[in-house]
Amino acid sequence: MKRFFTEHEKTLWLLLLFACMFFLGRGIGAIVYGLHMQQEMSPRETVGSALENTQEVLSAENWGLGFGTEGTQPTGTASAEELKEYNAYYVGDAEEKKIYLTFDCGYENGNSSAILDALKRHNAPATFFVVGHFLESAPEMVKRMVEDGHTVGNHTYHHYDMSKISDPAVFRKEMDDVRTLFQETTGAEMAMYYRPPQGKYSETNLQMAKDLGYATFFWSLAYVDWNVDAQPSHEEAFSKLTGRIHPGAVVLLHNTSKTNGEILDELLTKWEEMGYTFGKLEELAE
Repeated sequence: MKRFFTEHEKTLWLLLLFACMFFLGRGIGAIVYGLHMQQEMSPRETVGSALENTQEVLSAENWGLGFGTEGTQPTGTASAEELKEYNAYYVGDAEEKKIYLTFDCGYENGNSSAILDALKRHNAPATFFVVGHFLESAPEMVKRMVEDGHTVGNHTYHHYDMSKISDPAVFRKEMDDVRTLFQETTGAEMAMYYRPPQGKYSETNLQMAKDLGYATFFWSLAYVDWNVDAQPSHEEAFSKLTGRIHPGAVVLLHNTSKTNGEILDELLTKWEEMGYTFGKLEELAE
């Protein structure tokens, strides 16, 4: 016998049909939205497009060190002779017990004053490599660095991985923006010293810096002091910084380190007791 749908059953079937259409529509919509977002999030032609892995910068390197006998200079990712071709340096004279103090400054968190106080007590010169944010947020600290007789160098405006920048115009802007801001802040010309952010570089970058008139400075001694949430103990810091010190050392420290602010006075005293004196980076670039 042929069966006819009741009104109630028709209503149920219609509801089921609408439900299927609704969820099917949502699925299609999600797919379309996903494709749209994928398109929206694809690389675009902006200043950031210069941060590309082109053939020119495939030889990018991270600066690294290899330590041997205590009290001797470490080897670097590149040799001192290779770096000099690009007016770049990482270590001084292996026969002279002289230390070159440098500090990378990304932002101010209350430790720079203690660092400057310790340097003044020991009449120790230092070079502070600053980024744009530091100049904008801590201008009085930058002025004090200059007033205390220290050198201020260029750590780029945005602290990009400069090894990925292939456009000389973008590279130059990163440097020029810091120089301009420094001059506006202090009324002085910034030293033509450059430190690659994160120690990342390429031969292309080094040549760009040289073409702009910069001397590039890496380092021959550093330790893990930049993590403000996991600061090394005083004992750990002393162990690394006295155990690996060597003639001609270019020491990299961070101004954000609470440990550095607390130990620097004692550390400088210890180095002096070991027979070391403190020099200026300009001695390496002469």
